[in-house]
Amino acid sequence: MRIRFAPWSCVAVLAAACAGAGLAQPAPQQPLPDVSKTAAGAPHRSRLILKDGSYQIVMSYQVKGKVVSYVSAERGTTEEIPADLIDWDATHKWERQHTVADESAQTPAPAIDPELLKEEADRAALTPEVAPDLKLPELDSALALDYFHGTPELVPLVQSAGELNHTTGHNILKLAINPHAASHQIVQLKGVEAAVQMHVDAPVIYLRLGDDSGISHGGTPLTVDTHGAGGVQTDSSGGSADSGYVMVRADVRTDTRVVASFNIGMLGGVRQQEDVVETTSEVLPGGHWMKLTPKHPLDFGEYALIEVVSDKEVNLGVWDFGVHPVAPENRDVIKPQPRRPVTLERRNPNPN
Repeated sequence: MRIRFAPWSCVAVLAAACAGAGLAQPAPQQPLPDVSKTAAGAPHRSRLILKDGSYQIVMSYQVKGKVVSYVSAERGTTEEIPADLIDWDATHKWERQHTVADESAQTPAPAIDPELLKEEADRAALTPEVAPDLKLPELDSALALDYFHGTPELVPLVQSAGELNHTTGHNILKLAINPHAASHQIVQLKGVEAAVQMHVDAPVIYLRLGDDSGISHGGTPLTVDTHGAGGVQTDSSGGSADSGYVMVRADVRTDTRVVASFNIGMLGGVRQQEDVVETTSEVLPGGHWMKLTPKHPLDFGEYALIEVVSDKEVNLGVWDFGVHPVAPENRDVIKPQPRRPVTLERRNPNPN
């Protein structure tokens, strides 16, 4: 119940009538101090709760002696009411409760520990998104981004060589190349085509860097006879950020694919070498993956991604693939995983 009080003249007449009728008068109260106080400083809705249980919604109020002057939130006018009609205990209790609630609502959320944010960013960097709803996995070290019938797919690549066979690890079998010598065979791969066939002419390849992800790829180091080509090193990563990478077209022969040497010193120059396509490299945020993109579209045919270890050495462990738009879909591909919307299930409140 909300009430509006009559002017002071009506209150005086009512008091006189009560006195004339001989009604008992309450004991006089001590006058309230002239505190000139607003409900909560800045104007906001508050309540003056009366002793009969009703209340007035006010924007602010001031206590001056026996009178309370307030600004009505409903009418926007300044009005007055006798102070002894107000239940001050109930009014102050209401103010305390709602002031605490307002302060809690305005309290900013606690800051997240920077170390936790960094750990979360590192976890996300292990499996970055490379296409809508398509993320790199944790258990592969080299993958190619292909599009089959317009759908993006990640195709695992294996490292292979005539002596290294096939492995998903990162093996380094160094071979020194004489830049002044004529082109000659450096790798011979079995079969006339690679197991992986790209359907686009500019496939993007992702290589895992380092082994700080805590993911074990298993297996034991592979040892082969290099015939003077250099030492063998194994690493759980897909590549090295310190190396360069080129895509070299293979010469398809009877039951084999032959990869020939090239001039390392000419890489990065204006003149392009036949059957050699250079790549641009980008280390993804977090430092766990490298993105390799061919600088020029690839012609149809068979290719090998070769790691240039230094200005005189290449890695004979290559990642082979072909480019044939009409080839069947690759096996063991990783497809986009659309995020499922969060739904709430209806539950019976009385399961029994």
